Amino acid sequence: MSGSPPSGGPGSGGGTGPGAEAGAQDPAGAQPGAVPAAVADAHRREWAFVLAATARVVGDLDLAEECVQDAYAAALTAWTRQGVPRHPGAWLTTAARRRAIDAKRRDRVLRTKLPLLIEPDPPVAVSAPPGAGAAEEDEVIPDDRLRLIFTCCHPALAREAQVALTLRLVCGLTTVEIAQAFLVTEPTMAARVTRAKKKISAARIAYRVPAPAELPDRLDAVLTVVHLLYTTGHTAPGGENLVRADLVDLAITLARMLRTLMPDEREVAGLLALILLTDARRATRADAQGRVLLLEEQDRSLWDRTMIAEGAGLVPWALRGGRPGRFALQSAIAALHAEAPSYGLTDWPQIVALYDALLRVWSSPVVALNRAVAVAMAEGPAEGLAQIGELESDGRLGGYRYLPAAKADLLRRLGQQEAAAQAYRDALALTDNAAEREFLARRITEVTGTPR
Repeated sequence: MSGSPPSGGPGSGGGTGPGAEAGAQDPAGAQPGAVPAAVADAHRREWAFVLAATARVVGDLDLAEECVQDAYAAALTAWTRQGVPRHPGAWLTTAARRRAIDAKRRDRVLRTKLPLLIEPDPPVAVSAPPGAGAAEEDEVIPDDRLRLIFTCCHPALAREAQVALTLRLVCGLTTVEIAQAFLVTEPTMAARVTRAKKKISAARIAYRVPAPAELPDRLDAVLTVVHLLYTTGHTAPGGENLVRADLVDLAITLARMLRTLMPDEREVAGLLALILLTDARRATRADAQGRVLLLEEQDRSLWDRTMIAEGAGLVPWALRGGRPGRFALQSAIAALHAEAPSYGLTDWPQIVALYDALLRVWSSPVVALNRAVAVAMAEGPAEGLAQIGELESDGRLGGYRYLPAAKADLLRRLGQQEAAAQAYRDALALTDNAAEREFLARRITEVTGTPR
């Protein structure tokens, strides 16, 4: 995506097949590898649209995911023969919906033909297509993707299961990417997602839009999903590029929708402010060669001042009245960074105080690590290093690449070059993103004087 939903969003029409509806192009002249690349790009850009639209039609999340995966597989063959359609999302949505409807039809036929062997289940909302109330549901949540997120964040599921399942189904993240976001192993996360799907099936949780009164109870999980979606895109877990713009832009779009849907919720304003203030630096986070630039190295004159003004304007509203939430506090920290004239002139003591408040409402080891870095700037690297040592002993950040990276930077600043090099190597061993790996390798060379 490039900041707005792609023009080929989900839809239905009167064509004779997916290619007819989506406007397939002539395959002549296609370059080798063009179709796989197009399918991969469609997965990044269109997955949320296609799955949400399919699930809405068939009312079955598991079936919808299976049929969407089949549609992407079919696209590899069909697009090679017919050409890549002008609107890949529409083609994929039509193909997935047809597969899902056919599967539901076969299931109904089976139940009709074998009444003595299979006793029909009582009708429930999960198996019913949208009816006359669909227009009213649209007024509550106007976007299929956001609707599916609220549906997945059902209170019958454990909070981590809600978030993990939503990131997998709606956002198309891999199990590895979700596991990294939760700081757990891939098998652990795979088991959580599987259990969540089974819970939905066993409890017969309906695919429906929550009533307006139900939305606040699901809001924190939804905000967590959008935030994790943004952070995963902000620094991609793997690949060649530092940023996954499709995930970042989707997160911004969803955060704006939430702000429109629930304008009185302070945490919604806080999340949108946090994302805008952080993403305002996107263009300066890497140089022309794709090499990572730290916050102190970035050209602040190139930061997006329009985004900063919008985000900073939301912060006071998010903080007002009562105890501020975790997203409001994070947005306040981001505003101090965004509005500081330079890295050295940042109000580090105030940032430390905000992290103290944040830890009281959100006792996260990642927050504690960020606080340690701020303490190092406010009180000196030795004090920050001591706090990082406590986090190492705690063990919860054992696989988190930014802990050894932060430790290495403080050791470098203290002149302990050999220890810094080892910490950089530890961080490198935990990093799959090519841009970050190049940065860490460069640091190792700097502190040792020799290539790694």
